[in-house]
Amino acid sequence: MINDQASLSSLAAELHPAPRVCLDTEADSLHAYPEKLCLLQINYNESNVLVDPLAGLDLAPLWQAIASKTLILHGADYDLRLLKRNHDFIPAAIFDTMLAARLLGEMEFGLNNLLTKFLGIELEKGSQKADWGRRPLTPKMESYAINDVKYLQQLSSILAAKLEEKGRLAWHLESCSRLIQDCSKISALPRESWRIKGSNRLGRRALAILQEVWKWRERHAVAANKPPYFILNHEALIDIAAAAGTGRPYLEFLPKSFRPQRKDEIIESVNIALKAPPNQLPSAFEPDVHQTTERERKLFEQLKQRRDAQALELIMDPTIIASKNTLLQLAQSESRGEGVLMEWQKQLIFGTS
Repeated sequence: MINDQASLSSLAAELHPAPRVCLDTEADSLHAYPEKLCLLQINYNESNVLVDPLAGLDLAPLWQAIASKTLILHGADYDLRLLKRNHDFIPAAIFDTMLAARLLGEMEFGLNNLLTKFLGIELEKGSQKADWGRRPLTPKMESYAINDVKYLQQLSSILAAKLEEKGRLAWHLESCSRLIQDCSKISALPRESWRIKGSNRLGRRALAILQEVWKWRERHAVAANKPPYFILNHEALIDIAAAAGTGRPYLEFLPKSFRPQRKDEIIESVNIALKAPPNQLPSAFEPDVHQTTERERKLFEQLKQRRDAQALELIMDPTIIASKNTLLQLAQSESRGEGVLMEWQKQLIFGTS
């Protein structure tokens, strides 16, 4: 485990000449709040290394060493978003083994599934929900973490060869580039995060209450370093807002174990929202009033038939070519996928590049 600056600098120097680097991350979203990067797993030149981001290291030398390389990851979406959000790191290029497997038509594309099928290796599981913020890591946790990158180089070589054989390597390259682009656009905190599941059925006053109680929960979650649902679950927030917003009793929705001080703070948060002037209330949910026309339905069915026919011929999950929502968007805009589909997807659906 690399947990001092001198060792990190040595690692960065060794990584500079490596053409490709395998990478994985572990965070503590199940045990702490806000989520933070707890571990970096790195494989390069047949070496496996763990880096401890919790050791107070300046990780800049590491980011500089790998920024211009092709990083090999499995299911890169989460890792890229975590690294962007927490360390503002964006790689130049990636090879996503999960994405490669899906483009090859694999229906079971978990890392263990792929390693078993292509390398005859079955990994021991059991640490997926571990607390990666604990120190020291147990030997089992270290072994689990290393295994997530140990075989990625071999697996990526096999998948790349199969993609090239099927003429889909360019598809993968474009898809990986789009993934980097999409993940680099995330903000530190989504706008109006308090609009949780169920909030679309609330009126404006109830939404104001939800917003205030949500902010209260955020403060306590950060102070306690615990995920928000350990403080008060989503369902309780919605029930409190719905009841208080219509003048009904709402304290019954608080856990029986709630301390009196917290109960008083909830009451104060609700009262703040109840006193807010009407022009300061959040806007209510506005459902999509667009009614799909007969022409749009026909276009959607035509696009779906083309997509499904291509997927059947390619032996591929049709949703990786285009999701149902994407097809509906194309039908409604009557576009040929500009700004929505990648070039390889447009070619499959529309027959143009």
